[in-house]
Amino acid sequence: MRKTLITTAISAALMLSACSEPSTDATINSKAAETPTTMTKAPASVANVLLTPSPLQYMAPQFDKLQASDYLPAFEQGMLEHKAEIEAITNNSEAATFENTIVALEKTGAILDRTQRIFFNLSGLISDDNFTSVEEQIVPKLTAHQDNMYLDEKLFARIQAIYKNKATLTGEDLRLVEVYYDSFVRAGAELSPADKTKMRELNGQLAKLETSFSQNLLKSYKDDVIVVEDKAQLDGLSDSEIASLAAAAKDAGKTGYMITLVNTTAQPLLSSLKNRDLRKKLWETSAYRAMETNAPLNINIAKLRAQKANLLGYPTWAAYALGDQMAKTPEAVYGILDDLAPKALVKAKVEAADIQAEIVKEGQTFELAPWDWAFYAEKVRKAKYDLDDSQVKPYFEMNTVLNDGMFFAMNKLYGISVKPRNDLPVWHKDVSAYEIFNQDGSSIGLFYLDLYARQGKQGGAWMDELVSQSFLKNTQPVVYNALNIPKPAEGQPTLMTFDEVSTLFHEFGHAIHGLYSQVNYPSLAGTLTARDFVEFPSQANEDWSIDPQVLANYAKHYQTGEPIPAELLAKVLKAHTFNQGFGTVEYLSAALLDMEWHSIAADTEITDVAAFEKQALAKHGLDYTPVPPRYKTTYFSHSFGGGYSAGYYAYLWTEVFAADSFSYMMSQGGLTLENGQKYRDTVLSKGNSQDLMQSYIDFAGKKPSTDALLKRRGLVH
Repeated sequence: MRKTLITTAISAALMLSACSEPSTDATINSKAAETPTTMTKAPASVANVLLTPSPLQYMAPQFDKLQASDYLPAFEQGMLEHKAEIEAITNNSEAATFENTIVALEKTGAILDRTQRIFFNLSGLISDDNFTSVEEQIVPKLTAHQDNMYLDEKLFARIQAIYKNKATLTGEDLRLVEVYYDSFVRAGAELSPADKTKMRELNGQLAKLETSFSQNLLKSYKDDVIVVEDKAQLDGLSDSEIASLAAAAKDAGKTGYMITLVNTTAQPLLSSLKNRDLRKKLWETSAYRAMETNAPLNINIAKLRAQKANLLGYPTWAAYALGDQMAKTPEAVYGILDDLAPKALVKAKVEAADIQAEIVKEGQTFELAPWDWAFYAEKVRKAKYDLDDSQVKPYFEMNTVLNDGMFFAMNKLYGISVKPRNDLPVWHKDVSAYEIFNQDGSSIGLFYLDLYARQGKQGGAWMDELVSQSFLKNTQPVVYNALNIPKPAEGQPTLMTFDEVSTLFHEFGHAIHGLYSQVNYPSLAGTLTARDFVEFPSQANEDWSIDPQVLANYAKHYQTGEPIPAELLAKVLKAHTFNQGFGTVEYLSAALLDMEWHSIAADTEITDVAAFEKQALAKHGLDYTPVPPRYKTTYFSHSFGGGYSAGYYAYLWTEVFAADSFSYMMSQGGLTLENGQKYRDTVLSKGNSQDLMQSYIDFAGKKPSTDALLKRRGLVH
């Protein structure tokens, strides 16, 4: 899942999405939340390291030298410097040219870019009251700074003059001009002075509300916990899971066992807890979290976005948001979601019937409820496939999965090698740093891996770039992946579920998209593509986790080194599409909620968020109680924290590309250097430097079809 932090010259302020798919963590181990170096107070004589380029390789951040007091002064200095640089371009007496305007803009904002990337990434990784305070102070200023640039009449006149003469440009230069022009127009550059004033007001209000939404949600991870005093209520959990809950309670100053929430409606422990009352309490705590604090914000954000869209000439926010995406229109998105919904619902109801039969088989008379699904689905899975996670996890030890699985697959496909870089400073003691090399030994860039859940870290899993690749700026990529795997007790191995293995491969798909970038301009580099393309490389990378050659290399017992038995592996692979009716319906429900919230008119009267959700799902035939949306409105960070508003559909859209591309690769020999090089040359290296569909066609020779997707999800045979 790509967490979008765009800090280029064409977007000089924060544009941060909550692009984070379900985490598979069961608990938050707050024992790992030692105070990081970024929160120390600096002596007056210590220099602010954000004000100058890092001397480390590829300008990797100096995490060991960052101080809590650095951020605000660096933001202020960065905005002042960027303002002066833009004014110099705007007031240039020479006629506007590609070099003196567009390229010049690409070179601006070094301090601001560096500060934003470090601050907003760390705020999702090691957040505390200091980060919250700085964010509250700086986001309104960044928003105003962005508006000052986008709504500058003289600057836009220069860009417009270049755009009108774009016939003289080709390739990446042409693409960059088009991106700049579209970005300015979509930001309101063509509005009247009065409407520009209104736009500033709307942007300021939205920045404040979206920040409050995200901070409320982060606070919810700390406050919306369940403390269990009677250990007997935890029947069904493993000894290590119970120990982890006890440690979490102790670290939080509580007595007993503390269950903390992950970012999705469904909670991992629901599949194991035998106590139905506790399952219900856990599910309801998850499903109704942040209702009091965020529900009013949800309504106001949706209405303000609709007003902003109207100001720009669009009927709804969805119509505006999709204007620069591959889907183009809300109708196209509703078309693909509504086409899949009935097929998925049929599958989910078949699964529900199997689960209800299992409930009856146990002599129970209650009707299947949302908090029962995971628990009894696990029983059905065991019965159907004779498969238990406790049998499987010993074959997926984290270090083996990482080195002999993911890095092995990437070596076979791309010829890369990976070297630990223990000399580089990191933001937390659990983070690992690596350098990535090409087959010829040349260095590609740096990669950080932050695996474990902890307090102060947002839920889910994501990738971002600390430094982006650019030939213009002579920079090489520095990227990271963040996951939320429960940290085991001291001295114990990290044994992963198969879902966690898939997530690891998924996130590294984003990482290689950033690492393999080969473009001139930072605004077009790496993962800075449309939302409904950026999840394609990550989802495509998941499939290598089940490649027979890769599995044979990493699925080995952590104690004996014995390979996973063929019979057990067959069960794992066969069960891979189990419960996909549920998974598809919960995803589609969330995607349709996102679209419906952003398809409202600005004057729509909404007073009850839960009622709006129910009506929206019923409209699309998905108001099915046993399968709630993956995210409900009040904790739907993708949609209301920024970035993926009217864009959550992108995971399905890009899964079409992923499934189709994997099918194509397998038809061409599968895991080979030839396939990897072609994919790297035509897709991963291109960033947003050319038409994105053309990148796919250059790779596969045609546009993708949905056939492979339906098979991938087990909806057809």
